[in-house]
Amino acid sequence: MDWPSVGVVLPTHNRPELLRKALEAVLAQEYEGDLRAVIVYDRAEPDLSLAGDRVQVMVNTRTPGLAGARNSGILELDTQLVAFCDDDDIWLPGKLAAQVEALAADPGAELASCGILIDFDDRRIARLAGTEQVTYDDLVRSRMVMVHSSTYVGRRSALIELGMVDEEIPGSQGEDWDLALRAARRHPIVNVDHAYVRVLWGRTSYYAQAWETKIAALRWFLDRYPEIGRSKAGGARVYAQIAFGYACVGRRRTSLRWAGRAFRANWREQRVPFALAVASGLVSGERVLLALHARGRGI
Repeated sequence: MDWPSVGVVLPTHNRPELLRKALEAVLAQEYEGDLRAVIVYDRAEPDLSLAGDRVQVMVNTRTPGLAGARNSGILELDTQLVAFCDDDDIWLPGKLAAQVEALAADPGAELASCGILIDFDDRRIARLAGTEQVTYDDLVRSRMVMVHSSTYVGRRSALIELGMVDEEIPGSQGEDWDLALRAARRHPIVNVDHAYVRVLWGRTSYYAQAWETKIAALRWFLDRYPEIGRSKAGGARVYAQIAFGYACVGRRRTSLRWAGRAFRANWREQRVPFALAVASGLVSGERVLLALHARGRGI
């Protein structure tokens, strides 16, 4: 096999210890092709000591935030493939080679993903897609948490054609879901159904925003992708997430309206009771999230 060159974009903001671990795991991949990394500092002073033969250090030259940082890295690279790794995630051995082989086996594919190993409060839980292909319809019905940004390996030319990462999504929330939707609309995403990335869940992500921003992003998705609202499962999921968000910020009546909308779309939507519990004051949103995260789940 003629192994293509790969450039890995690592966006970061003032988390030097986590970043170094993420970078070490990327560079430790046993990959026979050219492998390089570009660290993109977003609203932070770059650590030039990390630069080396295979590592470039730069600052975000585009819109402040995660999306702009990713795009700065994509444009800086000239490799055939581009991969993402968040600064609090760890690539496990064999990840890159397995995905590049999967991409090579499907010449029409433009993006590859893999399973993840959620790391929360000393618990590690594998999340797998259960399939070798992820379609547009799959992503409309479900966010598919395992189709995660730190798993992505894509053809650079295709990413440029797709318009790269959308920098207009509020707070860059769900930017990886949006990119996956756009890629899968052109060709199914090839998926290596093995947990090759350890994803740290908790309160460490700089890019995690307040619920007002999450709500704005979810409503952005409903506007951008009307197919989500036409999907019983997909629409109900997003409506319930919005209901939960409004409950967390104390907007009880608005939360109840969105919860009702979710219930009418799909009465089996499991997020509705959580939204109602938070809206009623029976439990805090934080407590619900901690309980779900302990099981490798999110809202």
